Amino acid sequence: MTDVLPLVEARLRTALGEPDARAAVTFLGTDRIEVLRFQQGDGGDIVRYATLGMSAQPMADPTAMLADPVRGPRAELLLSVRAGRADTDKVLRPLAVLAASPQVEGVVVAPGASLDTGEPLWPGAAFTSVLVAEPGGLVEDLELDEPLDPVRFLPLLPMTPNEAAWKRVHGAAALQERWLTHGTDLRDPARASVPLE
Repeated sequence: MTDVLPLVEARLRTALGEPDARAAVTFLGTDRIEVLRFQQGDGGDIVRYATLGMSAQPMADPTAMLADPVRGPRAELLLSVRAGRADTDKVLRPLAVLAASPQVEGVVVAPGASLDTGEPLWPGAAFTSVLVAEPGGLVEDLELDEPLDPVRFLPLLPMTPNEAAWKRVHGAAALQERWLTHGTDLRDPARASVPLE
C-alpha cells in the first residue's frame, strides 16, 4: 500500500517551497493532521497554509454501507492570506478540524462545498466558514498509482456568515461572480463582506 503523505508533502514543497512552520493536531478516533505554513519568498506578503494528512485515506460517500479503503477522492486543503494584517497563524487548529471532517463526519469535501468551523478562523476574523474552490491553480493534482484516485489540493476562500447564507440560497458560482464583480481581495484577512444586495 502506497504511503501517500510523503508524496503529498514533496508536491507541496515543489509548488510552495520549504515550510517555515508546522503544527500537528490529533482528534480522538482520527489520524494525525498536520498544517504546514509557507511564507512566499523573501518578505513576501502572502502566507499559505496547507493541510497534510487528510489525503491518507480516501473520502467515503456517507451513504455507502462500507467505506472503500483504496478508491475514493483524496484531497488536502490550502488557504492563502496576506501576511501581517491579522493573527492568521491561529488558523492552524480550525484548518485541522476541517481536514479531519471526512474522517469524523463522513463528508466528501469537493469544490463548491461550504465548510463551517463554528468559530472565527483566527482571532477577530469575520469568517467562520470557507468556500471550497476548484483545484489545479496553485498546486497541481498528485497522480497516484492505480487504483488510487489522485490527491487534489483544494483552495479555501474565507466567507463571512452573510456570504455563507447568501451562497446557500444562490450557489457557489453566484457568490464567486459577486466577489469578482466587486474586485474582492479574497486573501485579505481583514476584508469586509461583499455587498449582497
